[in-house]
Amino acid sequence: MKADRLLSILLLLQNHGRMSSRELADKLEVSERTIFRDMEALSMSGIPVYAERGAKGGWVLSEGYRTQLTGMKTEEILSLLLSNPSHLLDDLGLRTDFEAAYQKLLAASPSTIRSNAEIVRQRIHIDGAGWHQLDESYPLLSAVQEAVWGERKLVVQYRRDDGTVERLVHPLGVVAKRSVWYLVAQVDGDLRTYRISRLQSAQMLEETFERPAGFDLESYWEQSKSEFKTSLPLFPALLKIREPLRSRFAQERYARILRSAPRSDGWLEAAVQFQTLDSAVEIVLFYGSNIEVLAPSELLLKVTHEVKAMAALYGIRE
Repeated sequence: MKADRLLSILLLLQNHGRMSSRELADKLEVSERTIFRDMEALSMSGIPVYAERGAKGGWVLSEGYRTQLTGMKTEEILSLLLSNPSHLLDDLGLRTDFEAAYQKLLAASPSTIRSNAEIVRQRIHIDGAGWHQLDESYPLLSAVQEAVWGERKLVVQYRRDDGTVERLVHPLGVVAKRSVWYLVAQVDGDLRTYRISRLQSAQMLEETFERPAGFDLESYWEQSKSEFKTSLPLFPALLKIREPLRSRFAQERYARILRSAPRSDGWLEAAVQFQTLDSAVEIVLFYGSNIEVLAPSELLLKVTHEVKAMAALYGIRE
């Protein structure tokens, strides 16, 4: 385990340039004291590693030092060979590069790993796409990506529900959630997220910008998702649900059972939280006679209206 950890430290410093003892300890899930001992072991083995003092100090390798030792295990190589070149690579124009890298990694692997890789690929397939793909196109993704890499300011026209607006943004990164691409940018000192398919135009300027100190794209995105979920509207309701249907209803994406209790008639009485009134109506209608609305009256009236309208449409008479 110590040999693996020493190799991990070496590769981390080689890839990141400078890391503090705390960062290395957190990354490798050990104590800082262990990191100090490991650094001493690396130094004694001839690895040119040293500590830089100061607020921005940390452990670094001597300039120009590169190790050719990857130390990749069979499982690590197989995990990379198993990667699936999804449509996201097509969006970024990287599918050809992925295939070239895949072939190089495969060619550099021992014959036993190459045969195992084929066995794994014939038994495990990873498809990151959902069943219902959104019909969105991203003609401006490459322009946005270029501005992100070059840290160049970007003038965009963005289509909102209330019209099109123009913004001067500092593009910090792009994020793919399932099949949808988003631009994370700084606008007048604030962080904003834009759906790239809604961009009407994107003009990259010659002027560059400085990224916010300490900004981390993944951390921002996770926080943004959390804030979005908590800001969603909520619509509570009281329902009767047939007992066998409970587990299926519990998997609904836009409804959550807060609590439930069995009834003497074989049904469940459940307090449910929907996102909106409209989504509540859609879900209740989907389950038909397996769900009965008890409250609120607003939901009951709307469901009743829809049922009567459907009956009239098909010429059903009571």
